[in-house]
Amino acid sequence: MKKNPEQVTRYADMFAAMGTESRLRIMQLLLSAHPDGMVVGEILEELGISASNLSHHLDKLKNEELITVTRAGTFLRCTANTRTLQELLGFLYAECCTRNQAVKPETIVTIKK
Repeated sequence: MKKNPEQVTRYADMFAAMGTESRLRIMQLLLSAHPDGMVVGEILEELGISASNLSHHLDKLKNEELITVTRAGTFLRCTANTRTLQELLGFLYAECCTRNQAVKPETIVTIKK
């Protein structure tokens, strides 16, 4: 199935959003804390970066719908948007795992039925 140019651009923007060490580490942290996520202070402690720097990274990930940020009292709780990540990974592996079988899907993920 051929993807339209808008989809390809959207996925490229998502990959670009994760294209820094800090943002990739944020994604790893949030995925390890899934489904509860983490409050911003916990992410700050774990990464050891400034609050303004973290805010910038979270905004970029949120704008690309890779994370969700919700208010929990006086805290901001961040969670990985696994639905978007699943879509992104599905796009990346569609050709290699389904069309030409260059990579067997079960070597990447366990498929539950």
